[in-house]
Amino acid sequence: MVPVEQGVAALSEIVGRGDVLVLSGAGLSTESGIPDYRGPTGMRRPATPMTYQTFTRDAAARRRYWARSHLGWRTIARAAPNAGHRAVGRLQRRGLLTGIITQNVDGLHQAGGADIVVELHGGLDRVICLDCGDLTARAELDARLTAVNAGFDHVADGVNPDGDVELTDEQAAGFVTVGCVECGGMLKPDVVFFGESVPAPRVQACFDLVEKSAALVVLGSSLTVMSGRRFVVRAAKLGLPIAIVNQGPTKSDGLATLLIDAPLGAVLSAVTWSLRG
Repeated sequence: MVPVEQGVAALSEIVGRGDVLVLSGAGLSTESGIPDYRGPTGMRRPATPMTYQTFTRDAAARRRYWARSHLGWRTIARAAPNAGHRAVGRLQRRGLLTGIITQNVDGLHQAGGADIVVELHGGLDRVICLDCGDLTARAELDARLTAVNAGFDHVADGVNPDGDVELTDEQAAGFVTVGCVECGGMLKPDVVFFGESVPAPRVQACFDLVEKSAALVVLGSSLTVMSGRRFVVRAAKLGLPIAIVNQGPTKSDGLATLLIDAPLGAVLSAVTWSLRG
């Protein structure tokens, strides 16, 4: 771990050489009002993720999920990119990045100016039919759910990183779900649930980005799950410099050549400022 000012200088040197791959996690979006899983904001609440198996097999659990997600979508849809997202977008536009892999499902990289982003775990702004594969915009589903659930309006205590809120069974009771407009089939957010695998072509595309990069910069991820950590492991095997900017320790600190523990917006803004021109 290095002092923040020294870390910014070292990170600026790495990024300034170009061919940098960014791997981002939930910690990058906390300054936009979306809590992380295991960092400073995540430790204050329990993690109760929906699994793919429960979602597809249990109609009552699926109804509760959609009730919670319908309310949570309001926060996700209103969230604005923060200084960290905008800084990454500027670095991409300057041609310094080989790519951006995000574990986030909030779409804030794109809203912050990035135009090429691999969404490792998908995006909440899309809905997929598990029966016919039809893909539609989340805004369309939101309008349909609002129409059939007039008066469903509970005050929730914040939103979870995966876009839902905490509701009691009593609060979720009576919520009405809808099916696919094409076939009437089961709808699911176009995100990877726990117990579900990231599509193999998407994983391979991420490994290809690691192979073509000269350095890896991890932003706001504890790297606790292998889904994202595998790319850090591959970068280490290739001998690439690995910079990690995160608030709190990560599971790959031992692989990093640079560790910065500080708010991401300030660090990334300072990096883009140092590389201006």
